[in-house]
Amino acid sequence: MRRRTVLAAAGSLAAAITVPAGRAFAAQTVGPVLDHRIEKTYDGTSYTDLSEQVAAVKGLSTGTVLATCRTTSRNQAMTLLSVSNPAEPSSEVFLGLAGGALQFVVRDKGSVKVNRLTRTMYDDGAWHTFAVTVSGNGTTIHADGRPVLPLANTQFFSAVADLASVNVGRNVDSTHPGGEWFYTGGIRRVAVYDRVLSQAELQAESVRVDLADFGAISGILNSDTPANWVMTGDSITHGALWTNGWRSYAEHFQERVRWELGKAKNTDFVVDTGVSGSTTNDLVAAFPQRVTSFAPRVVSIMLGTNDVATPGIGPAVYRANLLRLVAAVRALPGAVVPVLQTPNPVDLTRWSNRTALGDYAETMRSVAQEQGVVLVDHHAHWTAAHGGSVPTDLLGDGLHPDQRGHLLLAHKMIKDLRIFDPGSRVCSLTIP
Repeated sequence: MRRRTVLAAAGSLAAAITVPAGRAFAAQTVGPVLDHRIEKTYDGTSYTDLSEQVAAVKGLSTGTVLATCRTTSRNQAMTLLSVSNPAEPSSEVFLGLAGGALQFVVRDKGSVKVNRLTRTMYDDGAWHTFAVTVSGNGTTIHADGRPVLPLANTQFFSAVADLASVNVGRNVDSTHPGGEWFYTGGIRRVAVYDRVLSQAELQAESVRVDLADFGAISGILNSDTPANWVMTGDSITHGALWTNGWRSYAEHFQERVRWELGKAKNTDFVVDTGVSGSTTNDLVAAFPQRVTSFAPRVVSIMLGTNDVATPGIGPAVYRANLLRLVAAVRALPGAVVPVLQTPNPVDLTRWSNRTALGDYAETMRSVAQEQGVVLVDHHAHWTAAHGGSVPTDLLGDGLHPDQRGHLLLAHKMIKDLRIFDPGSRVCSLTIP
């Protein structure tokens, strides 16, 4: 088998900080030994041959490979940068994408030194900057300025004999002298450094920088260490009644993570502690029972639908409660990561006591931005996807999402956390 593939998917990033492409880092003292900065669109047959620069990289035992790109298709193997021995089969150092996942490979005459893929996916058509740093202590794969997958391996260019071919957009070996794993999409830059770039330097070289919390969630998704996910909220998270026997959004998410991301994630546990009728006041009071007791790594909070209709919980109290809940999550042992999810919009002709729900959604957006929290904005997504109106056909009673509404909630969350794969059963599911 020439390459292991992985079942995972890419989603959209809920929040990122944009920085200029290729901005110089003020404290940098040593530049790259290879730096190709010509933006080009590759069509699946085109490539750029940089083999005249092979001497600069082939002996490196530590350093950094960096690439800035965006995809226009999902292929099983697409090369960003490959440095190979064209006289032998399966001899290369490869950074690329496999079905949307980021992949790093080191092979020498068919002997696999490293072959790892992320479970997070990046074939969303947006510009991303990826990097692989290799030191004597191990390898780390980075995406958009954040580490997302640490590895114990220390293999780099020096682990492959007789490297002679350097290509952007394709790999070359003795069985494919014309090339394989061609790239489709734009590549703005590829670079190799003979040193390990710091996180600050990687961020300065990235076209955008993910929130620290987003990087942490990506790391949890890419890790084989078991993680508990707590999904808490009101009756919508609870999935009570209106799903009509179908899965709730929390259950769809559980299937995506615990089964479709592979055997190593089978021992991740997704715990739904949503309670029908719940408000932020209730969750603050019951936080030890509904959150702390499950020793989570990630805590998702979707509340507001009942707050808006509860006397005494105005926007100021709602905001204060959200801040308190975010702080409580962050204070848990083990660097626990909060996620905020705005409630879906409701049919105000049937639920006139929820007319201010959009203001509560805006309050949650504000808290997420101020606190650097990952936000899954269902309220905005539902209305934007339906011309600014509330899609009442997704609501069982005008307020609670039905089975189709829950699937939409799940797909939005899965996309925003970059694990959306259109070929998976969860992500391709439609409900008649």
